[in-house]
Amino acid sequence: MGFLLAVTAFEWLENAIGGQVWTYPALVVAVAFDSLFPIAPGEAMMITAGVLAANGDLVLPLVILAGALGSMLGDNASYGLGATLGRRAERRFFSSERSRQRLEWARRQLRERGVVIIIAARFIPGGRTATTFSAGALAMPWRRFVAIDAIAAGLWAAYITLLGYFGGATFEEDLWKPLMAAGAIAVLVATAGELLRRAKLA
Repeated sequence: MGFLLAVTAFEWLENAIGGQVWTYPALVVAVAFDSLFPIAPGEAMMITAGVLAANGDLVLPLVILAGALGSMLGDNASYGLGATLGRRAERRFFSSERSRQRLEWARRQLRERGVVIIIAARFIPGGRTATTFSAGALAMPWRRFVAIDAIAAGLWAAYITLLGYFGGATFEEDLWKPLMAAGAIAVLVATAGELLRRAKLA
């Protein structure tokens, strides 16, 4: 379902968007929505915008900025939902000693490896929503979350836009390539971060 929406958005953007000013706010809204609902075609729209920037129809830095801003807005909305709804769910569904131990384990993971988890999750559709919601639900300090998320949003926006920018016409026929690449990058980031963390502990 999400992939079909992504393909449709890709084709629509390619045919409909020139250099209109409203393109950039549209990207902000689409990416923010994608951060809350993974079926939204945020990746496809950013890749398409990158292709259009390569063709001179859009301004590359503005595309990246729109993607980063949309990412942060959506991620913070998800965090806010987690902070409000998640705490109610915690009181209701995590009342047993065992469930509270699991919850504390999750909090400890975010506290110790929050940077790696949040950055890696931003590259995974669905993973970013679950992670940002959990960060709010598990009471991760908002200032720390915002600082990490700003880095994650900037890296993701630059990466996904440049995929389209340098991939050009290649991705017009094979949208799955950059989407698969985004997932592969997330795995590499998570693995590298875990290895670095273990090296510091050693």
